[in-house]
Amino acid sequence: MTSPDTPILAALHPRLPSPLQEVVDGRFERWGVRLLLKRDDLIHPELIGNKWRKLAPNLTAAAGRTVVTFGGSWSNHLRATAAAGRLLGIPTVGVVRGDELAGRPLNPSLARCTADGMRLHFVDRATYRRKSEPPVLAGILRAADAEEAYVVPEGGSNAEAVRGCRALGAELRGHAEAVAVACGTGGTLAGLASGLAPGQRALGVPVLRGGFLTAETEALQRAAFGGRRGTWSLDDRFHFGGYARVPAELDTFAADFEQRHGLPVERLYVAKLLYGLVTLAGEGAFPRGTAVAAVVTGRPFS
Repeated sequence: MTSPDTPILAALHPRLPSPLQEVVDGRFERWGVRLLLKRDDLIHPELIGNKWRKLAPNLTAAAGRTVVTFGGSWSNHLRATAAAGRLLGIPTVGVVRGDELAGRPLNPSLARCTADGMRLHFVDRATYRRKSEPPVLAGILRAADAEEAYVVPEGGSNAEAVRGCRALGAELRGHAEAVAVACGTGGTLAGLASGLAPGQRALGVPVLRGGFLTAETEALQRAAFGGRRGTWSLDDRFHFGGYARVPAELDTFAADFEQRHGLPVERLYVAKLLYGLVTLAGEGAFPRGTAVAAVVTGRPFS
């Protein structure tokens, strides 16, 4: 795991440990549940939340080499990697899902990536799905003129990232009986759960459909630690139709939470997490007297 005195961390001046903030919300109070917000969105102004925790150890491992990584056209991970490259003077290449996007104007997210110096390489969706296969990956790297680069997987989740996220669990020891986080690839949950103390449990709220994250999270823990670690589970009910789907009900909920607590709520991950926790509290999922910590992994894109 990357230590606080590595050159990567020292150069970027992260705010660690991130603040833990209690909010008073009647939807939890009526069930005798305390809600805490683990403000990972305040770690760094550009490498926000779990992106910091997953990227820092990978950037250290890259040792100045070009970093290649993967994502969709609205990927938070691509933006964070591009920002890190600019801040640290490291070349970055973003492999973007969907070759049909190559001839179109860039959306604001990809435009931010290029402004930060990231070189974009678009691939067709069939190839993108097979990117973890060594021959396919080799072909992608060759086509992107990045054969010697350090490769970070989609979402930044690999063994290095999981070990980096272990510190998130360690920072929450003794503060909450349950810790919840929104999940895209399972890396943050895998590391978080391994860092919690005995008696604490982690809950993952997937933002994608498919019910595949249990196996993915277990595989990441095996890669990082040799086997399953910590007490954790997933609740697949709150994806709202899939990644980047923000129906009116979810947007209204997020706007209400912002008004109640003065906290900007990121819609793709954090809003789904908070909605899930309100629902679970109402279902009696948390015994009276439980403190629940919700990890705020990002903030609205601007």
